[in-house]
Amino acid sequence: MYSKAHLLISAAVGVAVAAATGQPPLPAAATVGYAAVLGVAIDFDHFLLARLNTGTWDALVGAIREPRLVLFDQGEIFEEGEDVTKIQRLLSHVVIAGLLVAGLYPFSTYAAVLSGVVLYVHVLSDLYRDVRDEAEAEPSAL
Repeated sequence: MYSKAHLLISAAVGVAVAAATGQPPLPAAATVGYAAVLGVAIDFDHFLLARLNTGTWDALVGAIREPRLVLFDQGEIFEEGEDVTKIQRLLSHVVIAGLLVAGLYPFSTYAAVLSGVVLYVHVLSDLYRDVRDEAEAEPSAL
């Protein structure tokens, strides 16, 4: 799933959490902003995975040289299955989510729970896309 979709989904999660907790406008805006940024920022791990898989920083260098790719053509940044595999991407997200929630919990239960919900929805969105793409790639069983 691309960053624009993750941004919208994560912001919607932030809105839902802010509404469910009855936050006044300023804290609600901070909740939505944090959710939106976190839902997109977790995908920066893809650059590290690509480095580990290829031995080069080509994906990161390419994104820095052509910033329009990050905004408009994310499919051109990574070679699916070579730079980053679906399983690696999901595994790294789950590891990061667990560490972030555990790290935040002693300081802010609210931030830990919000982070957990946002990242759960992020991973669920990625899984949904992967399952949908796989189903579309297979010939119909009918």
